[in-house]
Amino acid sequence: MKDIYQVIKNVRLSEKASLLQEQNNEVVLEVDRFANKLEIKAAVETVFDKKVVKVRTANYDGKIRRKRRADQGRTPQYKKAIVRLADGETIDLI
Repeated sequence: MKDIYQVIKNVRLSEKASLLQEQNNEVVLEVDRFANKLEIKAAVETVFDKKVVKVRTANYDGKIRRKRRADQGRTPQYKKAIVRLADGETIDLI
């Protein structure tokens, strides 16, 4: 990745993500599919100015969806990163 501002795509807000934030001080982000853990860590530390302890990633395939009568399509693939922040660090997402 050349630009760290293109690594973070979106914030994933769900019940599980809010539980992870409350219990483990973790933030769930949707990131670029080709970004590695070091690039994700550098992007979070630069953009949010917070100390990152650990990064976990998961790749998700797009689901098959039907469009029109018999045509078949897929939703986009994405990569999810669960970023654990240092103690005392928080990111206000809402």
